[in-house]
Amino acid sequence: MSQPTLAVVSAGLSQPSSTRLLADQLAAATRDELVRRGSTVQLRVVDLREYAHDVVNNMLTGFPPAALRQATEAVTGADGIIAVTPIFNASYSGLFKSFFDVLEAESLVDRPVLIGATGGTARHSLALEHAIRPMFSYLRAVVVPTSVFAAPEDWSGGTADGALRGRIQRAGGELADQVERRPPASGPADPFALTTDFLQMLGRGDGPVN
Repeated sequence: MSQPTLAVVSAGLSQPSSTRLLADQLAAATRDELVRRGSTVQLRVVDLREYAHDVVNNMLTGFPPAALRQATEAVTGADGIIAVTPIFNASYSGLFKSFFDVLEAESLVDRPVLIGATGGTARHSLALEHAIRPMFSYLRAVVVPTSVFAAPEDWSGGTADGALRGRIQRAGGELADQVERRPPASGPADPFALTTDFLQMLGRGDGPVN
């Protein structure tokens, strides 16, 4: 039985947040599909509003605070990523972009990603294709075909309406497909790990030292 991990990144700023609500429903759809196929799934939620100051400090100093390091490792070590942002001024939020800016280079290569967004009007849905998908393509992640946008009219009493629910289920199934067909993620590299043992470093790996 496989045990994939899913990182759920939400850039919602308010509480309660429609962005977090959409992220949770996308995560549930993906998890349920993987469980149906026989997997045991671990969810790791990264609520970016909790790391806003740490992200700025990381950008200014080049070093992540401990809490932010744990959050970035949860994302880069996951088998699949669900990334959801509110749309401001026709693009992703600055916090959302900054978080992915501080990740290690090439840490998302070949990583399956499901993208979603929320906004005050359905016209903002275009940002998924002209801003968010290109960003993850640049990072060489594998973005599933279906992206999910939710406007205020897509919710009914905190529950997705039929059309939104259908998009969520389809996108979750696509992410489950991508996660299932890939080997488990190796996780972040240990910067202190030795790639050569001490005997080899001393010249004893291939014979006696002269």
